Amino acid sequence: MLVRPQSSPDTGSFAEGLRFLRALIAHPREIGAVAPSSGALARAVAAQIDPAQPGPILELGPGTGALTRGILARGITPSRLTVIEYDAVLAKSFAAKFAGVRVINGDAFDLAKALDGHALQPFAAAVSGIPLLNYPPEKRRALLGAVFERMTPGAPFIQFSYGLHPPVPSSNGVSVKLAAFVWRNLPPARVWIYRRQ
Repeated sequence: MLVRPQSSPDTGSFAEGLRFLRALIAHPREIGAVAPSSGALARAVAAQIDPAQPGPILELGPGTGALTRGILARGITPSRLTVIEYDAVLAKSFAAKFAGVRVINGDAFDLAKALDGHALQPFAAAVSGIPLLNYPPEKRRALLGAVFERMTPGAPFIQFSYGLHPPVPSSNGVSVKLAAFVWRNLPPARVWIYRRQ
C-alpha cells in the first residue's frame, strides 16, 4: 500500500501524459483508451456518488487520477477513498499526487488479495475505470460480483465504457442503467450504474 501525507493534485501535466503513454504501451489491455479521461467524464461519473452516504468509496483502475479528481471535487474526502491500480509506476505517481487517499498496487480482478489486510467497512460506492470490454464476459461478471460482496445493499457500482451496450448485462438481482453519455471525451463515453437489490 502506498499512502503519502502531502501532495497537490496534478491537473493534466505533460509528465502525466507521458506516464499515461508509458502505461498504454506497457499494458494496452489494462489501459484501453487513447487519452486520459476528460474532466466532463470525471464529473459525470462523480455525479453518481452521493457524498452524504456514509462509508468508504472504492475506485478501480484510477490511472493518472482523472476520475479521482472528479470524485474529490464532488465532496468525498481523501480519507474515504481507496484505489486499486494495477500498474506499479502509475500507483506510485498517484500516491504522490493525492494526499490521504489509500493507494493499493494490485489486481482488481483478484479483489480479495488486493484488499487483504485492509480493514474496510462495506463500500458506499464503487467506480471503475477498468476497460471491461477488453476482458471476457465471465471475468467482467466475476469482478462485478466480487465488488458487490464488499458494498452496502443498493450502493452504486459506476462503470464507464466506450461501447453501445453495458459491459455487463443486467441479470438476476443486478440492474444496470445508462446514467450519462459524455461527448466531451476521447472517445465519447457512456456512464453505467449497476445496483444489486
